[in-house]
Amino acid sequence: MSEERNAIPLILTGIASIIGTIGVLWMYGYLHFAKEEDALLLAEFTMLKTVPGDQYKLPVKPANQVAQCIDGVLVLFDTQQKGLTGVLVDDKKQAVRCMGQETPQAPVTE
Repeated sequence: MSEERNAIPLILTGIASIIGTIGVLWMYGYLHFAKEEDALLLAEFTMLKTVPGDQYKLPVKPANQVAQCIDGVLVLFDTQQKGLTGVLVDDKKQAVRCMGQETPQAPVTE
């Protein structure tokens, strides 16, 4: 005598669990669904290719943005509009990565 289980309740429970998990993560701010209007063109940037031995003339006045490497991603901060920050992306919306500065880690206590 073999007993067959109905798989539909298990599948529905799994789907409900996934939806519930996503909902809770979104509610507490751990998950953000980016919309097209969230992107703001702050300024356009051009990369100047550096060649050893060549000299470049740059204006004395710096740009209105400053950048910082945070968790391996280049983050821009606007100096004129306080509180305006964002991740620098290329034309394919891929984040510009950076090297050299690591986020300090909490010391491990044993």
